[in-house]
Amino acid sequence: MDDVNDLLAALGTAVAERRTPGPATLDALGRLEDPMTMQAAGRILKGLSADDGGLRPVRVAVQATFTAGPFEQLLRAALVGAGALPAIEVGAYASFDLSLATNAYAGDGDPDVLACLLADGYLLPAGWSAGDPAALVAHLDARVAELRDLVLASAERTTATIALHTVPMPAELRDGLISWRGRSAVAAAWHRMNAALLDLAADHAQVVVIDLAGLLADLPAASRDDRLYRYADMPYTVRVLALLAQQVRRVVQARQGLSRKVLALDLDNTLWGGVVGEVGAGGIELGGLYPGNCYAGLQRTAARLREQGVLLALASKNDPDLAERTLAEHPEVLLRPAAFSARAVNWEPKADNLRRMAATLGLPTGSFVFVDDSAFECGHVRAELPEVAVVAAGGDPAHPARSLLRHGWFDVLELTGTDRERPDLYRARAQRIEHSAGFASTTDYLHALAIEVTGSPVTEYTAPRAAQLAARTNQFNLTGVRYDEATTAAMAADPGRLVATFAVADRFGDEGIVGAAWVTVTESEWRVENLVLSCRVLGRGIEFAVLEWIARRAQAAGAPVLAARFVSTDRNGAADGFLEKAGLAPTAEPGWRSLGLTDRPDTFPTWIRLRDHR
Repeated sequence: MDDVNDLLAALGTAVAERRTPGPATLDALGRLEDPMTMQAAGRILKGLSADDGGLRPVRVAVQATFTAGPFEQLLRAALVGAGALPAIEVGAYASFDLSLATNAYAGDGDPDVLACLLADGYLLPAGWSAGDPAALVAHLDARVAELRDLVLASAERTTATIALHTVPMPAELRDGLISWRGRSAVAAAWHRMNAALLDLAADHAQVVVIDLAGLLADLPAASRDDRLYRYADMPYTVRVLALLAQQVRRVVQARQGLSRKVLALDLDNTLWGGVVGEVGAGGIELGGLYPGNCYAGLQRTAARLREQGVLLALASKNDPDLAERTLAEHPEVLLRPAAFSARAVNWEPKADNLRRMAATLGLPTGSFVFVDDSAFECGHVRAELPEVAVVAAGGDPAHPARSLLRHGWFDVLELTGTDRERPDLYRARAQRIEHSAGFASTTDYLHALAIEVTGSPVTEYTAPRAAQLAARTNQFNLTGVRYDEATTAAMAADPGRLVATFAVADRFGDEGIVGAAWVTVTESEWRVENLVLSCRVLGRGIEFAVLEWIARRAQAAGAPVLAARFVSTDRNGAADGFLEKAGLAPTAEPGWRSLGLTDRPDTFPTWIRLRDHR
């Protein structure tokens, strides 16, 4: 969807019909960079109330130390483009300190994200003296300490993720000091202040800090319109506000589990220069000087993403043996065959290959980012799979690496050990699928896997992983409730609750923590409030082992009944029917099912060994 008017018209139609905009429309909206078009889209989308569940609801509160202007419209456009259905509440003007001090920045209940917008006027004294830089430095140090205390105290009283940002040094301050020594001292204090803000992310798990001061270095436009600043207390231009909205979108995307998981890469003229089938492995351009260093740079970027848990996949029209040999033997290749969790090197349509690789990995095609130099291939994938994010790598090879990273497709709030191991885990999954072809029955294959499931109450070390599973798991998610890290930790500390994680291992390796459950515990009944399981282990009976682990603990505690419920969402069809198969019968309470623990049916898979981690 290349025409802006067509995009705005499509958004208007979706709003009028109370439905989610189509994938192609969302893709075009997510790629918008022009702030005026984003603003127009945001105004249209204010009326969006999709009834089909295609967008993930999110509440965002905005508190600003200045007039936020069009920020709400810009943020709404950015969030809908990321697949969210936002409810945005903007705080009253001049209420920043009071709202944070009392956590009165939203309506009933905590928002998912609190966006704190800061400007230099909040940090500088109104009548700062150019003749006394030392006093100005002392004021800045004290002011940032006050702000840190305010943010950290607010974080202790909310489950929201608090996003704030560094503040660019105003030209009026920088150029208003004619002493180079004084200017350096104040600049050092300003950088110290921003460093202190960045350190907040290390001080509290719920705080995320955007480095706006650093991002402005890449913004080809003025960050301030002096007239707007003086007239309306708007210290940032609409382009800067659009940049901030996109950064908050990346925070929401990471928090709500909307980030992508797979990077699918072409080979010829993408990971190396030239067509290997024509020039041979020795004739491709890779490494050394331009343009070979560009292709090496993209490989290095992909390798760094893999180190952080992004799955790499190959999608190339090529001779598979030649491609394999080039990847394995060329001295400049950085991505060896083992780096890829899935491969489709053949002459089939790439959209079909992406579908097959998604099925092999057990992930939706909407979790893919596809990079290819061919305009035809990019266009075909966009047409066939509009939910796939496509990055065109044609033209100058110096640009694709930045194009791949700038949208924040793969952002997470925090890396866990499982994130770093994920590429190898999914590669092992593909090996399991290949291995299964040699067995007469599924049961024989499952017995041969020697599966072990280990349950463990959540600790401070595993709470982030449990919260991540809640945010990112869609297919096997009993209720769709997404407990964040703060809520998970609070529930784990409550003697009336149990939060547990579940790890899986088999003959192909350790899958790590793949499931989590949140349970309310009473003497008469244990109630499973939600249970989630990574899609990569579905089909092995792991969910029955998880429920058995909970049932055994409940029975050991003297509870006679185990209860759970299934709430249908647009994505959790894989969990539909599980409770019935596990023997839970309907109760008088709508949606809930229960199981008597003394005479429960034996649904525990014989091919799984269940362990209790102490």
